[in-house]
Amino acid sequence: MAKIRVGRVGEQIKKELSQIIQSELKDPRIGFITVTGVEVTNDLSQAKVFLSVLGSEEQKEESLKAIAKGTGFIRSELGKRMRLRHTPDLVFKFDASIEYGSRIESLLEQINRGERHV
Repeated sequence: MAKIRVGRVGEQIKKELSQIIQSELKDPRIGFITVTGVEVTNDLSQAKVFLSVLGSEEQKEESLKAIAKGTGFIRSELGKRMRLRHTPDLVFKFDASIEYGSRIESLLEQINRGERHV
């Protein structure tokens, strides 16, 4: 029963964070960010938020710095939007799975075309 609630809370946090980052944050360093996943601890005290950023490594670092600087604001907005006794601490991490998937896809296309150089 508790795992179902944790999953629902994680999905709601993901949805709300996407809206907050896209519409509420005004930092120009923030590029095109997608919230790809949220892992919430069983006691709902901490949430790992996985982000995918479109752009170069420098743009990714700048976006992560901007998100880290706005963590307090993001957490307070999340607290206003969700009805939880305690708003979880947010830990932002990069999610490289999309880049990994596109790299695998390009390698498979090269193999299908018969190219040997990777």
